Amino acid sequence: MSRILSSPKLLLRLCLLLSSWMMTGGSARAQSSLRGVVLDSVTRQPLAFASVFLANTTLGVTTTEQGQFEFPKVPAGTYDVVGSYVGYRLGKKAGLMGTTPQQITLLLAPAASQLGEVVVRPNPNRAADYQKFVELFVGRTTFSRQCRIRNPDDVLVDFDPTKNVLTAASYKFVQVDNQALGYRIKYFGLRFTCDFKESIVSFYGEPVFEEMTARNPRQQRLWVANRAQAYRGSLTHFLKSVHDNRVAAEGFLAQKLRIVPNWQFPRADSLRRALLRGRLNEVLTAAENDSLNRWGSVPPAFSMLYTAPRPIDSLRRVSADGAKVFLNYTDRLRVSYLRESPDPLFRTQSLPYGTNKAPAPIDRQVSQLILLTRNTEIQPNGHLVNPLAVFTDEYWGFEKMGEFLPQNYLPPAAVPAP
Repeated sequence: MSRILSSPKLLLRLCLLLSSWMMTGGSARAQSSLRGVVLDSVTRQPLAFASVFLANTTLGVTTTEQGQFEFPKVPAGTYDVVGSYVGYRLGKKAGLMGTTPQQITLLLAPAASQLGEVVVRPNPNRAADYQKFVELFVGRTTFSRQCRIRNPDDVLVDFDPTKNVLTAASYKFVQVDNQALGYRIKYFGLRFTCDFKESIVSFYGEPVFEEMTARNPRQQRLWVANRAQAYRGSLTHFLKSVHDNRVAAEGFLAQKLRIVPNWQFPRADSLRRALLRGRLNEVLTAAENDSLNRWGSVPPAFSMLYTAPRPIDSLRRVSADGAKVFLNYTDRLRVSYLRESPDPLFRTQSLPYGTNKAPAPIDRQVSQLILLTRNTEIQPNGHLVNPLAVFTDEYWGFEKMGEFLPQNYLPPAAVPAP
C-alpha cells in the first residue's frame, strides 16, 4: 500500500440525470415497433406535427395531422418517450420494448405557468454568468471547444451571491452543435446548478441527438474516429468492462482509494480562524503570517491509494441466475485508463495538499468513482439503471458535452489502442 496526498473537497459532481436507454441481456438484436398518439391533456385533441423522441438517443419522429407517431424498429430496452410541442410542457412516459409491438399515449399540458418556478433577478454580471455556465456545461476539453450553443437567448442564467450558486434553465431547449463528434443535441427541460461553495455541478434534462451532415467523406471519417475516441476510457466504457469482466483487457486499472480524516486539521483550522477573526484590514506580523502558513498547510484528510488492482468480485455482484450485474464496492475507486493520455487541456481539478504534491500522470486518464447507492444495476451497454448512483471526479469530471455520446451509440466491436 502506498499513500498519496490529495484534496477530498474539490469533487466535481457531474450528474447527468438522463432518461435511460437500456438493452436487456441477450436481446441486443430484438426489435419491435412503438406507436402512439400525442394529445392535449385538457381537451384530449391530437397535436399535429409534435416532436416525439426517445430521450438520450438519436431516435426521433414527428406526429401526423392526427397526432399519431410510429417508431417502426426499436431495439429492446427501456426508454423514456418524450413529446414536445410549442406552448406545451414536455410529456414523458417510460416504455419497455421487447419483441411485442407497443402503443402509448402522450399527454402534453399547456405551459402557461411553465416559467413560474424560475426566479429571474436583474444581474449586472449576466454576460459573465452566462460564460461561466457555458464553461461548466459544455466543458473545456479539445472537443468541447468545437461545441457551440446556437440559441443562447433561450437560456436563463441566474447567480445567487448569497448562496454562491449559479443556476440555468431553458423553457424550450438548449441546442448544442458538436462539430467534433457530428451531433446536434437538443437538450429539452434543462435544469443546471453549480454550487461553488461545495464545488458541485449537476444538470439534467431530456436530450435528443441528431446526426449532422458531413461536408465530405473525410469529415465523416473524422467524426467516426472522434466518437470512438470519446468512448474509449469513458465511464460507459469502464462500466461495460465491469459488466463483461474485461476490466484489464479493455485497458483499465481499478484501485481502492480511501479518504482518511486528519485529526490535526480541526485544531489548526480553529487557530487560523481565531487569528483572522476581526482583522480583515489589519497588517499581520511576520510571526502571525508564519503561523497562518503553517496551519494552512495542514490537510483536512489524506487519500490512501492501494496499489494492487481490485479483483472483479470486489467491483460487482452477479445475480444468482447470471442475468443481471450490479456495481457493488466499498470506499472509493480510482480508475485509470492506460491506453490514452489525458486531453492536453486537462488540468487536475483536485489538487493535492501539502508540499509533497504528487503530479497527475501524463500517460493515462485518471478518474475517481464514488458509489452512492450499493447494488446498482449495470446494463450490458455500460449504462446504469440509476445514473444518480455514482459520483465522478478528476478526468471524468473534466469531460462534458464535448464527449457526450447518445446511449444507443455502438462502439467498434474491438476498441483498439491508438
